[in-house]
Amino acid sequence: MSVLWTAADAAAATGGRTPTDWQATGVSIDTRTLAPGDLFVALTDVRDGHDFVADALAKGAAAALVSRVPEGVAPDGPLLVVDDIQAALERLGAAGRARTKAKVVGITGSVGKTSTKEMLRAALDRQGKVHAAEASYNNHWGVPLTLARMAPDADFALIEIGMNRPGEIAPLARLARLDVAMITTVAAAHLEAFDDILGIAVEKAAIFEGLEPGGSCMFNGDLDQQPLMHIEGAAWATGEPVFRFGADDSCHYRLRTVKLTKDSTVIQADLNDTPVLFKLCVPGRHLALNAVAALAVVDILGLDLALAAQDLSGWTPPAGRGTREQLLLDPVDERLTLDLIDDAFNANPTSMAAALDVLAAAEPVHGIGRIQKGRRIAVLGDMLELGETEMDLHAGLSEVPALQGLDLIYCVGPRMRALHDTLPENQRGHWTETAQELAARAHTLIDAGDVLLIKGSKGSRVSLVVDAIRKLGHPLAAEFEGSD
Repeated sequence: MSVLWTAADAAAATGGRTPTDWQATGVSIDTRTLAPGDLFVALTDVRDGHDFVADALAKGAAAALVSRVPEGVAPDGPLLVVDDIQAALERLGAAGRARTKAKVVGITGSVGKTSTKEMLRAALDRQGKVHAAEASYNNHWGVPLTLARMAPDADFALIEIGMNRPGEIAPLARLARLDVAMITTVAAAHLEAFDDILGIAVEKAAIFEGLEPGGSCMFNGDLDQQPLMHIEGAAWATGEPVFRFGADDSCHYRLRTVKLTKDSTVIQADLNDTPVLFKLCVPGRHLALNAVAALAVVDILGLDLALAAQDLSGWTPPAGRGTREQLLLDPVDERLTLDLIDDAFNANPTSMAAALDVLAAAEPVHGIGRIQKGRRIAVLGDMLELGETEMDLHAGLSEVPALQGLDLIYCVGPRMRALHDTLPENQRGHWTETAQELAARAHTLIDAGDVLLIKGSKGSRVSLVVDAIRKLGHPLAAEFEGSD
C-alpha cells in the first residue's frame, strides 16, 4: 500500500511531536478493525483510546496519535504527541483535504444520507478514484477521520455530514470544503433537540456554509414550503449555482415515474433536460429519489451520465439499511425459504413509511409453509430522539397506507406500544418491552414463504431479532437486497 502520512507530514499537520520516523498507510480509531501500517488515533469517547495504544502497536500500527505517553508504551516509541486528540484529528483532516484536488461532495439530510452516498460511490466507480466515508462516519470525529484517510490522488470524495443538535453541521462542512453540498430531505428526526421541522431545516441548510467558490448547492425540491423556503434562501445566499431534485415540476433533476417489482425499481427521470431510463436491482420508491440525486451530482460534475446510470444499477444497500436476503429454513427442502429485510440500523417516521412501502410491495410465496399462506410481517422497534411528540408519531404510523397491505406487525419498545395499541386485532402481533424478549421467540414469528421486515432505531436493538432469525436458517448462494 502507498504511504498516506509520513511522521514529518503528520507532525506538521497536527502540530505534534514524534521521537521516531514512521510511515502510515491508513488511519484507525478502533483496534478491532486496525490494519498493520495504520496510524492509531487514541480518541476519548466511551472509552479512553490511550488504553488501547499498546494493543494497537502490537497489532502492527505504524504509530499512535496521543496526548500523553500511555501505560505500557516506551516514551521513545512511535508516538505522535499532541495537546488535544480531537483538535489534532481535525487538523489532520484539514491537511488531508488541502493536499488533494478531488471534487468533494457533502451529503446531509434527515433520511437517505448513507444510501445516497453509496449510490454515488457506485455511479462514480469507473469515472475516477473515489474516496468515501466508511459506514455512517458523519459526526465530529467521523468527518475529519474520513478526510484524514483520503489519498492525495483521489478524484472524488464523498463526505456524509450528520447532526444530533444545533450547530454541528456548519463546522464539519467548512472543514470538508465542499464542491457540491446536498440536502437529501428534511424530516422528523432528532426532534428532541429542535423546536420543529423548520429548526431541522435551518441546521441542514448550514451545510452550504462549507461551499467552496465555484461549487454548487443541491436540495430536495419536494419539501414542505416553510423548510423549502429557508433552504432555498440559504442556497441562493452563497452566490453559487443552485439545483433542485425531486418530482416537482420546478426541479432541474426531475423524477418522472417509478415502477416497483418484487426485486427492482425502474425509474424515468429528466436530468437537466436529459431523459434517462434506468433500473435499480432493489425495490424501493424512496430509493428512486436518492438515485436521481446521485445522478444529479454526476451531471453537475460534468461526468458521463449514461455510464453512471449503468453502474448505479448494480448498487446494493449497506448492511442494516434494507439488506434483503433469502434464508433457507429446511436444508432438505430448498423450497422452504424466508425473505428477510434487515433495516435495523436507523428509523424515523419518514424512513419507516418508506420501508413499509417496500414490504407491502413484496410478494410472499403461498403453499409451502405450515400456514400455507405466505405473509408480509413487520417487526418494528422504537424510533428514538423524536422529542415530546414521540408517542403521537409512533401511533401515527397506523395511518401509513402501506400498513394496510401487511398481515402481522410485532412491536418492540415502550414507544412502539403506542402503535401496537392502535392496530386492528387481525394485524396485532406481540408487543415486547425489549428486543431480547422478541428475539427469544424468533422461531414462533415466521414460516416458510413469509417476507419479514425488521426496522427500528439502532438503540432499540431490533438487530437482535435479525440475528435470531438468521440463526434459524442458512443463506442461499443467490442473495438479493432491498430498501434504504
